Amino acid sequence: MIELRSEIEGKRGHFGQLQNSFLTHGCSFCSNFDFHQGKFDTVLWREGGETIYLRMPFNVVHGMLDSSNTIIEFGTPFVIKHVVNIGLDYDQNSLLTATTGLDQFQNPIDQDGYIRDKSRWALAGEEKIRNLLDSSYELFSS
Repeated sequence: MIELRSEIEGKRGHFGQLQNSFLTHGCSFCSNFDFHQGKFDTVLWREGGETIYLRMPFNVVHGMLDSSNTIIEFGTPFVIKHVVNIGLDYDQNSLLTATTGLDQFQNPIDQDGYIRDKSRWALAGEEKIRNLLDSSYELFSS
């Protein structure tokens, strides 16, 4: 994992507006959340079963994540690498795995895999954040 220092830290905005804007830039809202915190992810690189993500965590300041008017505040973003098994998995999802070669329900083999060339991925993550901030500037309240 590579922590990034970025201007997004401490920025606040409405969850629904930010989610819509971030979606147009390839970011997704992670399904692993609770009503008081969450994160946006975007893929920086993918090859085979290895994926390098930019993850932007946030905390809820006012409201809960079941409302688009909820106010969120971003924490420290980071780059992380997941390695998944792209082979056959003989469980309830094996038909999906056999037909696509990738089981979207498998847990990563390594959720925090070793990242080579950390400076490259740190720069890529920082650039993506700058682009998000530039395109969503009017949506942030601080």
